[in-house]
Amino acid sequence: MENKEVDNSEEIKNEGVDQEQTSEQTDAPKETSQEDEVKVLNDKYLRLYSEFDNYRKRTAKEKIDIITSASEGVIKDLLAIVDDFERAIESNANVEDADALKEGFHLIYNKFYKTLESKGLKKVEAKGESFNADIHEALTNIPAPSEDLKGKVVDVVETGYAIGEKIIRYPKVVVGQ
Repeated sequence: MENKEVDNSEEIKNEGVDQEQTSEQTDAPKETSQEDEVKVLNDKYLRLYSEFDNYRKRTAKEKIDIITSASEGVIKDLLAIVDDFERAIESNANVEDADALKEGFHLIYNKFYKTLESKGLKKVEAKGESFNADIHEALTNIPAPSEDLKGKVVDVVETGYAIGEKIIRYPKVVVGQ
Protein backbone atom coordinates (compact mmCIF):
# COMPACT_ATOMS: atom_id res chain seq x y z
CA MET A 1 0.00 0.00 0.00
CA GLU A 2 2.77 2.34 0.71
CA ASN A 3 4.13 1.72 -2.77
CA LYS A 4 0.88 2.85 -4.32
CA GLU A 5 0.83 5.99 -2.23
CA VAL A 6 4.35 6.86 -3.22
CA ASP A 7 3.50 6.26 -6.85
CA ASN A 8 0.40 8.47 -6.54
CA SER A 9 2.37 11.27 -4.93
CA GLU A 10 4.90 11.11 -7.74
CA GLU A 11 2.10 11.28 -10.29
CA ILE A 12 0.65 14.31 -8.51
CA LYS A 13 4.10 15.97 -8.53
CA ASN A 14 4.50 15.15 -12.21
CA GLU A 15 1.07 16.62 -13.01
CA GLY A 16 2.06 19.86 -11.20
CA VAL A 17 5.26 20.04 -13.22
CA ASP A 18 3.31 19.46 -16.43
CA GLN A 19 0.91 22.30 -15.54
CA GLU A 20 3.82 24.67 -14.79
CA GLN A 21 5.45 23.81 -18.10
CA THR A 22 2.15 24.36 -19.89
CA SER A 23 1.65 27.78 -18.25
CA GLU A 24 5.24 28.75 -19.09
CA GLN A 25 4.64 27.75 -22.68
CA THR A 26 1.46 29.87 -22.85
CA ASP A 27 3.23 32.85 -21.20
CA ALA A 28 5.88 32.91 -23.90
CA PRO A 29 3.35 33.42 -26.72
CA LYS A 30 1.61 36.15 -24.69
CA GLU A 31 4.87 38.06 -24.33
CA THR A 32 5.59 37.62 -28.03
CA SER A 33 2.06 38.72 -28.82
CA GLN A 34 2.45 41.83 -26.67
CA GLU A 35 5.80 42.61 -28.27
CA ASP A 36 4.24 42.27 -31.70
CA GLU A 37 1.37 44.53 -30.65
CA VAL A 38 3.85 47.14 -29.35
CA LYS A 39 5.74 46.96 -32.66
CA VAL A 40 2.52 47.38 -34.64
CA LEU A 41 1.40 50.33 -32.51
CA ASN A 42 4.85 51.92 -32.71
CA ASP A 43 4.79 51.51 -36.49
CA LYS A 44 1.34 53.13 -36.65
CA TYR A 45 2.57 55.98 -34.45
CA LEU A 46 5.62 56.60 -36.64
CA ARG A 47 3.50 56.56 -39.80
CA LEU A 48 0.97 58.96 -38.27
CA TYR A 49 3.75 61.27 -37.07
CA SER A 50 5.37 61.25 -40.51
CA GLU A 51 2.03 61.90 -42.17
CA PHE A 52 1.36 64.86 -39.86
CA ASP A 53 4.85 66.25 -40.43
CA ASN A 54 4.33 66.04 -44.20
CA TYR A 55 0.92 67.72 -43.82
CA ARG A 56 2.46 70.56 -41.80
CA LYS A 57 5.21 71.09 -44.39
CA ARG A 58 2.73 70.94 -47.27
CA THR A 59 0.35 73.49 -45.70
CA ALA A 60 3.24 75.85 -44.91
CA LYS A 61 4.36 75.66 -48.55
CA GLU A 62 0.79 76.20 -49.79
CA LYS A 63 0.45 79.24 -47.53
CA ILE A 64 3.63 80.76 -48.97
CA ASP A 65 2.38 80.01 -52.50
CA ILE A 66 -0.97 81.68 -51.80
CA ILE A 67 0.69 84.79 -50.39
CA THR A 68 3.08 84.95 -53.33
CA SER A 69 0.35 84.54 -55.93
CA ALA A 70 -1.87 87.12 -54.18
CA SER A 71 1.00 89.61 -54.16
CA GLU A 72 1.67 88.84 -57.80
CA GLY A 73 -1.91 89.72 -58.76
CA VAL A 74 -1.81 93.07 -56.94
CA ILE A 75 1.56 93.96 -58.41
CA LYS A 76 0.38 93.12 -61.95
CA ASP A 77 -2.57 95.47 -61.48
CA LEU A 78 -0.34 98.24 -60.12
CA LEU A 79 2.11 97.96 -63.00
CA ALA A 80 -0.47 99.58 -65.31
CA ILE A 81 -0.51 102.57 -62.97
CA VAL A 82 3.30 102.73 -62.92
CA ASP A 83 3.16 102.84 -66.72
CA ASP A 84 0.68 105.75 -66.50
CA PHE A 85 3.05 107.62 -64.17
CA GLU A 86 5.96 107.07 -66.56
CA ARG A 87 3.91 108.42 -69.48
CA ALA A 88 2.80 111.39 -67.35
CA ILE A 89 6.38 112.22 -66.41
CA GLU A 90 7.47 112.10 -70.06
CA SER A 91 4.59 114.24 -71.26
CA ASN A 92 4.92 116.71 -68.35
CA ALA A 93 8.49 117.60 -69.35
CA ASN A 94 7.20 119.94 -72.08
CA VAL A 95 3.74 120.91 -70.79
CA GLU A 96 3.21 124.45 -69.58
CA ASP A 97 -0.51 124.13 -68.86
CA ALA A 98 -0.98 123.48 -65.12
CA ASP A 99 -4.60 122.40 -65.58
CA ALA A 100 -3.50 119.57 -67.90
CA LEU A 101 -0.97 118.42 -65.28
CA LYS A 102 -3.61 118.47 -62.56
CA GLU A 103 -6.06 116.55 -64.69
CA GLY A 104 -3.44 113.93 -65.60
CA PHE A 105 -2.49 113.31 -61.96
CA HIS A 106 -6.14 113.25 -60.97
CA LEU A 107 -6.83 110.56 -63.59
CA ILE A 108 -3.89 108.46 -62.39
CA TYR A 109 -5.01 108.85 -58.75
CA ASN A 110 -8.54 107.71 -59.65
CA LYS A 111 -7.22 104.69 -61.54
CA PHE A 112 -4.94 103.80 -58.63
CA TYR A 113 -7.70 104.15 -56.05
CA LYS A 114 -10.18 102.14 -58.16
CA THR A 115 -7.60 99.35 -58.45
CA LEU A 116 -7.19 99.27 -54.67
CA GLU A 117 -10.97 99.30 -54.20
CA SER A 118 -11.26 96.32 -56.54
CA LYS A 119 -8.93 94.47 -54.16
CA GLY A 120 -11.29 95.18 -51.24
CA LEU A 121 -9.86 98.43 -49.86
CA LYS A 122 -12.26 101.00 -48.47
CA LYS A 123 -11.92 104.24 -46.52
CA VAL A 124 -12.88 104.35 -42.86
CA GLU A 125 -15.21 107.34 -42.54
CA ALA A 126 -14.40 109.34 -39.42
CA LYS A 127 -15.18 113.06 -39.76
CA GLY A 128 -18.29 113.99 -37.80
CA GLU A 129 -18.56 110.50 -36.28
CA SER A 130 -18.53 109.88 -32.53
CA PHE A 131 -15.01 109.07 -31.36
CA ASN A 132 -14.49 105.32 -30.96
CA ALA A 133 -11.10 104.20 -29.61
CA ASP A 134 -11.54 100.84 -31.34
CA ILE A 135 -11.52 102.35 -34.84
CA HIS A 136 -9.96 105.82 -34.39
CA GLU A 137 -6.53 106.95 -33.25
CA ALA A 138 -6.83 110.27 -31.43
CA LEU A 139 -3.89 112.60 -31.97
CA THR A 140 -5.21 115.45 -29.86
CA ASN A 141 -8.28 117.00 -28.27
CA ILE A 142 -9.35 120.55 -29.07
CA PRO A 143 -12.18 122.68 -27.76
CA ALA A 144 -15.27 121.77 -29.79
CA PRO A 145 -16.25 124.53 -32.27
CA SER A 146 -19.89 123.84 -31.44
CA GLU A 147 -21.78 121.97 -28.75
CA ASP A 148 -22.86 119.17 -31.10
CA LEU A 149 -19.19 118.29 -31.93
CA LYS A 150 -18.25 117.39 -28.34
CA GLY A 151 -16.89 113.82 -28.27
CA LYS A 152 -16.92 113.66 -32.06
CA VAL A 153 -14.20 113.68 -34.69
CA VAL A 154 -13.57 117.28 -35.73
CA ASP A 155 -10.75 116.70 -38.22
CA VAL A 156 -9.03 113.75 -39.91
CA VAL A 157 -5.25 114.14 -40.12
CA GLU A 158 -4.66 110.80 -41.85
CA THR A 159 -7.35 108.72 -43.54
CA GLY A 160 -7.88 105.18 -42.29
CA TYR A 161 -8.41 102.17 -44.51
CA ALA A 162 -9.93 98.73 -44.13
CA ILE A 163 -9.98 95.56 -46.18
CA GLY A 164 -13.33 93.93 -45.61
CA GLU A 165 -14.06 94.40 -41.93
CA LYS A 166 -10.39 94.48 -40.85
CA ILE A 167 -8.87 97.92 -40.36
CA ILE A 168 -5.36 97.98 -41.81
CA ARG A 169 -4.65 101.63 -40.97
CA TYR A 170 -6.54 103.48 -38.27
CA PRO A 171 -7.64 107.03 -39.07
CA LYS A 172 -5.67 109.63 -37.10
CA VAL A 173 -8.17 112.16 -35.84
CA VAL A 174 -8.66 115.30 -33.79
CA VAL A 175 -11.46 115.02 -31.25
CA GLY A 176 -13.67 117.89 -30.01
CA GLN A 177 -13.89 118.31 -26.27
